[in-house]
Amino acid sequence: MRIDVLTLFPEMFSGPLDVSMVRRARERGLLDLRIHNLRDWTHDRHKTVDDRPFGGGPGMVLKPEPIFEAVASLSGRSTRVLLMTPAGAPFSQERAFWLSRQTHLLFICASYEGVDERVVEALVDEEISAGDFVLTNGGLPAMMVIDAVTRLIPGVLGDDESAVDESFSHGLLEYPHYTRPAEYRGMRVPEVLLSGDHAAIEQWRREQAHRRTLQRRPDLLKHF
Repeated sequence: MRIDVLTLFPEMFSGPLDVSMVRRARERGLLDLRIHNLRDWTHDRHKTVDDRPFGGGPGMVLKPEPIFEAVASLSGRSTRVLLMTPAGAPFSQERAFWLSRQTHLLFICASYEGVDERVVEALVDEEISAGDFVLTNGGLPAMMVIDAVTRLIPGVLGDDESAVDESFSHGLLEYPHYTRPAEYRGMRVPEVLLSGDHAAIEQWRREQAHRRTLQRRPDLLKHF
C-alpha cells in the first residue's frame, strides 16, 4: 500500500511512524509512506497556504490552490483522498479494515479553521474524524488512522489472526487477558483459563467481551 500525507507540519510525523509495526511494514515493503509539506505547492515567496475567510470571522482557512495542485500531482486512478476533520464521520475499526484493502490513500491534514469547501466538494472522497473534540491540526488523527490501517495490511502482523479477536473486530470490546504468574498478590487468574478446556475458554471470552461492552460501551451493542 502507498500512503501520502499532505500537512503543514511534516516534522510531526517523524518518530511515531518510524517505530514499531509501521516501521517494520515500511522496511518490508508492505507500506510506502510519504510525508509532504503543503507549502511545496505554493508559488509566492512567502509560501502562503491560508487566507481570511469570506464573510468574516476568526482564524484562517487553507486556500484551495495548493491543495488542488498537490492532489493532482500525487494521485492516480486508484487514489482515495481522505480529509482529517472534526466534521467527518467517526473513525472505526470497520473503516480501518476497509481502508487497509485499498492500494493508495492520500491524507489531507486540515489546519486552522479548516480547508476551503471547494476542496471537499471536488477532491475529497471521505472525511474522517478522530472523535468529538478539536486538535491543533489533522496530523495526530492522520497518524492514528495510518497506524490502525497499517497493522491490518495483509502480512504486517506476524499472525494475521491476531487482528480477528481485537477490540471492535466483532463489534464488542475485547475480553480480559492474563499471563503468568497464575496468582499475584492474592489475585488469581480465572480457573477456566487454566483448565485447558478450549470450548469453555471460548465461551468465557465471549461472555466477558459482552459484559465488558455492556458496562463500558453500551452504545456499541446497538450495532452488534
